[in-house]
Amino acid sequence: MGKIIFISNRLPVTIARGKNRFKYQKSIGGLATGLKSYHEQANSVWVGWPGLLEEDTNRHEKNNITKTLRQSYHCLPVFLSREDYELYYHGFSNETIWPLFHYFSEKTLYDAKTWEAYQKVNRQFYQAVEPIIEPGDVVWIHDYQLMLLPKLIKDAHPDTQVGFFLHIPFPSYEVFRQLIWREDVLHGLLGADLIGFHTYGYVRHFLSSVQRILGFSHNLNLIQTEDRFVQADTFPMGINYDFFHTYKLKQPPKKAPRSGGDPDGLKTILSIDRLDYTKGIPQRILAFGRLLERYPEYRENVRLHLIVAPSREAVDSYDELRREVNELVGHINGKYGTIHWMPIWFFYRPFTQEELIGFYRQSDVLLVTPLRDGMNLVAKEYIASRTDYKGMVVISETAGAAGELGEAVIVNATNRDGIAEGIRTALEMPEKEEIARNKIMHHRLRRYNVDFWASEFLSALARTVQVSHEIIPNQNIDKDSSVVQQAYKNAKNRILFLDYDGTLVGFSPTPERAKPTQEIKQLLAKLADDEKNTVVLISGRDRLTMEEWFGDLNVHLIASHGLWTKSCSQCGWTMTITLNNDWIESVRHVLEVFSDRIPGSFIEEKEYSLAWHYRQSDPELVASKINSLKETLSGLIGSMNLELQSGKKVLEIKDNRVSKGFAASVFLNNRDFDFLLAAGDDVTDESLFETLPDAVYSIKVGAGSSAAKYNLKSFRSMRTLLKKLSEY
Repeated sequence: MGKIIFISNRLPVTIARGKNRFKYQKSIGGLATGLKSYHEQANSVWVGWPGLLEEDTNRHEKNNITKTLRQSYHCLPVFLSREDYELYYHGFSNETIWPLFHYFSEKTLYDAKTWEAYQKVNRQFYQAVEPIIEPGDVVWIHDYQLMLLPKLIKDAHPDTQVGFFLHIPFPSYEVFRQLIWREDVLHGLLGADLIGFHTYGYVRHFLSSVQRILGFSHNLNLIQTEDRFVQADTFPMGINYDFFHTYKLKQPPKKAPRSGGDPDGLKTILSIDRLDYTKGIPQRILAFGRLLERYPEYRENVRLHLIVAPSREAVDSYDELRREVNELVGHINGKYGTIHWMPIWFFYRPFTQEELIGFYRQSDVLLVTPLRDGMNLVAKEYIASRTDYKGMVVISETAGAAGELGEAVIVNATNRDGIAEGIRTALEMPEKEEIARNKIMHHRLRRYNVDFWASEFLSALARTVQVSHEIIPNQNIDKDSSVVQQAYKNAKNRILFLDYDGTLVGFSPTPERAKPTQEIKQLLAKLADDEKNTVVLISGRDRLTMEEWFGDLNVHLIASHGLWTKSCSQCGWTMTITLNNDWIESVRHVLEVFSDRIPGSFIEEKEYSLAWHYRQSDPELVASKINSLKETLSGLIGSMNLELQSGKKVLEIKDNRVSKGFAASVFLNNRDFDFLLAAGDDVTDESLFETLPDAVYSIKVGAGSSAAKYNLKSFRSMRTLLKKLSEY
């Protein structure tokens, strides 16, 4: 295996300008900690923004910073201009992606200028990392700021293992489809071999969006794109459990005293968040007020320590949120406070890690109720810090961590009464039950810590790449087609069997929209006009369409999957086998019933076959009905010479004696070809690959197993190869 390259928006090193030199400080965040053991390997590199803007550093300083980061910290900086960073990070990342992915559609801004900056910066990250990428490297990209980067890397370096992890929620399809640039974002993510999420709910939303927007199906979370397979899976991020559990405070935590210095102290509730509208801070304050209103016995006996770390203070909506929090705190304290007791202690500032652990260990309840959160590691840190196994977490079901902390008190983040009851349940929980629940969560967090999370993801990435190689065992000739080209060049009598849909063009919503462009026709004409070549277009389309589209070219045609052949432009069409249509009416009736039930689907009637297309239908609706349709059709045609053939978003019923392979063999009779090429993209082309002689250069276009010897990524790659051949 090659080296590991980590890429994130920020480096795990903070750089600050001192009086005479730059100061370097390693980060202690969850991601930096989790990847520490891998990053410390001699050949690993971490790529990211160093926190300094181009305008604030000169060329000499940049060179020195780059040298120091590479030699001392195994890091590679990406320097960004002030304008690019503002538009890419504060703009598109945090004004478009952040609110939309957290279900705040009303706060989502759509600005073409910030989208352009997002694309530009993702390219800058690629340009920074590209010189150091080598075959066999593992590239692990992190978070929503770099969702276009996986495709940029994979397209240029297909031999690398590319992983991506999203640390925020992935929204439902109904929300995600509001994004103007949704297709670009999905294609960017699908450049990765493995895409990781914190919860299965996010995986499910992602798979649904990929299927509904791009039309890519999946099986067991394995997505089949046009040219490869991509795995999406769940990897809930852990914490450095041992650090929090064994940390020795300089001063042991003390309970907050009651008025009069009662040694038993107050019951304390802790809330820790950065200032963000996704965290549900106002709702949390109001829920605490509801607790005091409904249960007066808690007045002067409980206190909320509300810690809010400043965030994006220059943004108007965040400034408004801060004012709202201040007003709510003032309202609760003014309504319920006394001379000796203030219900809420509000801290609007960050605390050190040691100070936070001190808060963890002296708090009876941790209140974590985000409206939407990717994971929320604070809940896990609180549990790990409690060496006495006491304290209880009250967490909202919309926090990613809630799925792992089933023994905590789970609440609805928007239900004030429910949160108030949850706090009361936690405060009143018997100590024996509290310890029993916490021990279960401790065991889970100790085992699935941040090191396990990182190693599990990287192991899964290696397995995914291996599975993809097993599924597509053919030799890929996207980059090196010299074997085929040389054989073509040396040959004197060549024949080329070329499928059309999916092989020379991409798939369209309706069959008639796949009409060949002038570029395709010129390419085919150039190949066909070479006296050494016999070009045969072979398709499932009907003969009238094939005649209309290609009848003016010097090519041979095979239509309806091999039922009809046409040997030259002056010749008529010949049936390869005599058929009848006695079965059509009964099968059409079944297809009509299902078409009525599945909006977007339609029936294409050919001369001797019926095709049911569902490319434009809701994929989940199709998935719920298609097995029933197949069973009904199979029972109906079981005693006839018919077969049910599954193509790409199409079911076709045709005579089982008709095949592309049989039709192609007609063109080989009594002919001595010294070069044979056959290209196709789906199951209907397998008979062609299996029928032709062993010497054929058979090419499967796209992902999937095949009898073909070679593989090309997509129809674009196939056209590129044909253009190269046409030059000889």
